[in-house]
This record gives sequence, C-alpha cells and structure tokens, in this order.
Amino acid sequence: MFDHVKFGVSDFAASKAFFLKALEPIGVAVAGEGAPAYGVELVVPKSNASLCLHQTEEKPAHLHLAFAAGNRQQVEAFYRAALAAGGKDNGAPGLRPHYHANYYAAFVIGPDGHNIEVVCHAPGA
Repeated sequence: MFDHVKFGVSDFAASKAFFLKALEPIGVAVAGEGAPAYGVELVVPKSNASLCLHQTEEKPAHLHLAFAAGNRQQVEAFYRAALAAGGKDNGAPGLRPHYHANYYAAFVIGPDGHNIEVVCHAPGA
C-alpha cells in the first residue's frame, strides 16, 4: 500500500535486529544499508514497498505499522518471532471481526514503543 516508510529509532542495532527477526516469517530482508544515521531499507522480495529505519536522538511519536501476510500461519509465525526478538505482546494472533470477518492479525510493541501488526485478510482454511 505504501512506497516506503522511514522512521527514526533510538537504538539502530536493536531495532534492525528486531524487525529482521520479527518480519522474517513474511520474507522481509535487507535491500540496502548505510551508516546508522542513514539507516537500513527492508523489503519483501518482488515488492516495491520498503520500511526504512535510521538512528536518531529525536523522540518520534509512536507509529502503528501493519504488514500484509499471505496466510494466517505467517501471522502466527510473526508473533512468535517478534516476541522472541524482544517485542511485547499487544494482541495475540486471532480474528478481529470488528474490522471485518476475515481480519486475522497479531500485534506487538517494538523496541521504541511502536505498534507492529501483521494481518491476513484471506479466509481461514
């Protein structure tokens, strides 16, 4: 849905490690990287959209980032990987019918307090 999102983080190494591990289940990998002040660009293969992180001393507002999953198993794998990477639970994998009947998502809080979501809109098996 987006071309790229770039935001500052307080601990570049910790945030990079968190996002790489937490989003590994949906295929996220490093597309390019510079010095921490420039940051790192993360992408899903064959996608034009990217997530970019950079080191900053600024205090950014909290963000809600939602990533698309191809199936519900990826949502569940994201949740496990994100918690293992140091994320804090903000909503276990499950249906969120108040959004729509097939909205299956999980939420974690990342290193800088951002709400990170992975969502699948496809019907269950």
